[in-house]
Order: sequence, then C-alpha cells, then structure tokens
Amino acid sequence: MDYNQFLAKKRHKYSDSGFKPLWMPDQAFDFQSEIITRAIEKGRIGVFADTGLGKTLIQLAIAENVVRKTNKKVLILTPLAVAFQFLKEAEFIGVDDIEHTKDGKHTKKIVISNYERLHLLDSSDFEAVILDESSILKNFDGKIKAQITSFIKSVPYRFLSTATPSPNDFIELGTSSEALGYMGYMDMLGKFFKSNQNSVDSNNRNVGEKFYLKPHAEKDFFAWVNQWSIMCKKPSDLGFSNDRHVLPDLVKNTHVVINSSMEGIDGQSLLFAEIARTLPEVRAEQKQTVSQRCEKAYELASDKTSVYWCNLNDESSLLNNMDSESIEIRGGMSIDKKEELLMAFSNGEIKRLITKPKMTSLGLNWQHCNHTVIFPTWSYEQFYQMIRRFWRFGQKRDVTADIIVSDGMSRVLDAIEQKAKKSQQLYENLVGAVNSEYNDEVRQFKNNAKLPRFL
Repeated sequence: MDYNQFLAKKRHKYSDSGFKPLWMPDQAFDFQSEIITRAIEKGRIGVFADTGLGKTLIQLAIAENVVRKTNKKVLILTPLAVAFQFLKEAEFIGVDDIEHTKDGKHTKKIVISNYERLHLLDSSDFEAVILDESSILKNFDGKIKAQITSFIKSVPYRFLSTATPSPNDFIELGTSSEALGYMGYMDMLGKFFKSNQNSVDSNNRNVGEKFYLKPHAEKDFFAWVNQWSIMCKKPSDLGFSNDRHVLPDLVKNTHVVINSSMEGIDGQSLLFAEIARTLPEVRAEQKQTVSQRCEKAYELASDKTSVYWCNLNDESSLLNNMDSESIEIRGGMSIDKKEELLMAFSNGEIKRLITKPKMTSLGLNWQHCNHTVIFPTWSYEQFYQMIRRFWRFGQKRDVTADIIVSDGMSRVLDAIEQKAKKSQQLYENLVGAVNSEYNDEVRQFKNNAKLPRFL
C-alpha cells in the first residue's frame, strides 16, 4: 500500500461531507497542514488546538479551500477586535478575497463578523461557517446562543475552533457535537455517562447532578470524539516535532495585601482576618480591599506595557483614575468603541489596558506585551485564558503575571492551583485517548514508508 492509498483509507471515516484540499498556504507548518487537511476532508469538525498554534491561519486556509471548491461565501465569526488579526494573517498567506463587515453588508467571498453582529447576516448567503473561539458561546445569554446554533445548523460546512474545551466539561463537547450536526449532548450523556444526583463537594454541600464517564464506555467515547474533532496542545500530540513551538518561561508572582477593614461578611468587626470560603465571602473580601489591591497593581505595572484584569467596576474605575497612561474598557461602551481601543492596544498605541476577562480574554494575540496584573476569582478557565493572551507560542520574552489577593483570599489561590493541575492531567488524558488510534496508525505507516511533509 502506497502513502496515498493509506491516507485515503485512513481518511474515509473522517470524510463524510468534505473534500480533498485544493490549496495549502506555503507558510503552514507540517502539523497545521495536517489539521487543515483533516478538517476539510471531514467538512464538519471541531479544531481544538491550544493558543499560539496558528488557528487563524488554519481557519483561513479552510475558508479559502471552501471558496475554491464551491465558489460560494464563507463566514468567520470572531470575538470583538479579533477580525483585524484575520485580515493581517490573510495578507500574510495570500488570501485576498476577504472583508470585515460591521453592518451586515458584504461583497467578498470570505466574510468576517463579530458574534454580536450575527443578527445582521443571513445564513442562506453562506456555504460554510467557522466559529472562532467557539467556547465563547458560554459567555452569551440564551437568546444569542440559540441564534448562533440556529444559524450554523442551516449551513453545509461547519467548523468550530477554540483553544481547548474544558477537559472535565463534557457538556461542552456534547454541545459542540450537536452544533456540528452530530450527536446531541443529551444523547451523549445517555450513551456514555451515568449520573449522580446527590453529588456533594468537599464541604459536604449538595452540588446537584453530576455526570461520570462509564468505565466500560471510555474507549467508545474517545473514539466518538475522535470522529468529529482534532485535539492538540502541542504539535507532538499529532505526531509532529515541537522544536519550533517552545514556550518562554512564565513567572507567576503572588502579592498579598492586608484587609485593614477587619469586617466580616455580616458587617461585624473582627480581631483577625477571616479566610473567605464561599463566593459571597470572596466578593465581600474583594469589595473591602479594592483600594489596597489597586494601589499594588499600579505599583507593579506603572513602568510597563501591561494589562490589568479586573472583576469589579470599582477596581476598573479606580485604576483608570490612578494610571494616567491607562485606557479602560467598559461594558457600556459600543462595540465599535471597544474594538477601536483593543486594536489600539494590540498595535502598541496604548500603554496599559484595563479590562475584564468576560469581555476580552478570548482570541486576542498580545505577544507584544509580556506583563499582566490579575485580580483572580475561582474560575481557573478565566485565569488560564488571561495569561494565554501573552504566554503563547510566538512570544519571544518571558511573561510575568502579578497576581494580587488580600490576606483572606488564600483559598482562591489554592483552588486555582488545584484546578490547574487537574485540568492539565485531564486534558493530557483526553488528548492522548482521542489521538491514540490515529497516531498508532501513522507510526505504523512510518515504519514502512517515508512520509511526505504533511505527515
């Protein structure tokens, strides 16, 4: 069996509704070419590749291939201020029939729009839809989510792209499968999982129904995920070299400020600071220490290009008043204004940016900046995404993250650290299991033949 025969045999089960690539950008790395090939041949797939692995190039190559195959239009939906990154990358790889629409009007074959402007577009105009940073769907309310799901389900070619779905959030995998036109998440749960309706946390509190992967269904589950997704945190997950994809050092510094109010959640004075154990207690602790934490944040960032990540409006406003070189992104701003400021920061026109993770922690490439100040919450996913705006493949300098908490927030840091370790292990297990069958066959073929560049 020669290589083409092997590839055709291997690809058959991934190629139900796609076609063979007609074009590959010269700038694509070997692992990117492999992802592009597999995605196009499948036709409807989730590309779950970590930050800095070139998902913008991959998505543009997919879009260009669909255009060349069908001579019809492709829509790429992105978070705020990410469209210009696609335009720059398109110029770099030679894709020129592309535009960014803000009013729903379009004349080019590849159309980029923000999720928030989807209501201005008609799904019948497009042969393919690509959702960039598809995990952002969790941040939208039910109405927008339903609109996006309805829009994509009427389009023949569908592609989801995000850094990494939460490895212990199988609901997200089920939702992605359903959006692509495969098994729905409720059917997924019934087929592969069992539930525990009386789950409790470490404090013996009922946390509702939890789902667990059935031990005897693990192999079938991972084989199913492999049918409609590609997962990798680094090129070697797909059998390629990591030589050109080595991350710089990440330096995480924790700074603890003193809660001088000495006031409990019930307003009573305290002799010693209490450790915040619940979400309401953490919020109370945050409100009591806004001034101390903001003063420390300004001290740490004042001579650097940096991003302040806030959670409270009081934090954001106070930092903006303290730091004359900063610009604040506010929720009440228009979409156009937010995009204008985010682009200005990306282009180096703004020294320091004040923002919130819910607004800007997905999709943006800020390798020009290697410092950030974070006011953390319980969410490890937000923490991960905030740091990965800077600490990503392509960053040439070590990245410093200054994490500021009060003396009563030690449990928040402990929780993030525990979640980080668990998430890393779970994702490595998930990636390994999903890719094991594919990589076994590739390795077997490599033992018998010299593979071309794409493998």
